[in-house]
Amino acid sequence: MKTLKLIATALLCLAPLAANATPSTQIWIPSTDIQKYKTVHLNVDNYVSSAKEAAGNWKAPLLVIGPTIGVLPYEKVQAEVGFDLMRAGLTADSDPLYMHAKVGTPEGAAFANSPAFVLGGYNLGTKKDVTDQNIFYGLGAKNVGKMGRFSAGYFSGNDKVLVDENGDKANTGLLLSWDRTLTEVSDKLWAAVDYQGGDSALGALSFGLSWAFSGNTSVIFGYDVYNNDKIAGKATYTVQLDINF
Repeated sequence: MKTLKLIATALLCLAPLAANATPSTQIWIPSTDIQKYKTVHLNVDNYVSSAKEAAGNWKAPLLVIGPTIGVLPYEKVQAEVGFDLMRAGLTADSDPLYMHAKVGTPEGAAFANSPAFVLGGYNLGTKKDVTDQNIFYGLGAKNVGKMGRFSAGYFSGNDKVLVDENGDKANTGLLLSWDRTLTEVSDKLWAAVDYQGGDSALGALSFGLSWAFSGNTSVIFGYDVYNNDKIAGKATYTVQLDINF
């Protein structure tokens, strides 16, 4: 019981760091998108609390920054790797490195009208049973005409780190999303809603809009509502800058 309490306390301290070490994503969860070969993608993500916590304090803002690089020169099998540095003004900042990678096939690659599919891992931290959430997942996606793209998958992570406020395991869950370019307004405008299951600090419903300022630069404006605010805290606003080189 003492060990569980220690883990739960550690997770409460890490809650603001629960933002995903970002492979190519929707708003919060991974997507089936993969960076093209030799493309270097830079993400700069900010998360700011929408309200004070129960103690009357503001949760420290979180900054996530890092590169992702496409590493396979094939059309039907693609892969990316990358890392992020996370900073939120907490003791866990002393181990800020989180890595991620995924491999998959785009839509239509396996057979005619086949869905896209990826296998990947993220939040691969460097401090044992503190930052090593070590989330592995499978995800499929399919565009359905003008309705947009629908994605569904499942994840599993380190059950010593991904726990609820009582220290109980909360390391598995669904990954769901919808996204679509709003061509009726502009080819530069994109919308998404995504969901990550579970009662750990990672469980959240997120939604947002993105505007592409150019072919290689876009900004997402989003909002994250956490499944378990006792461990993840209040909802957050997020601004995410994405640049491809």
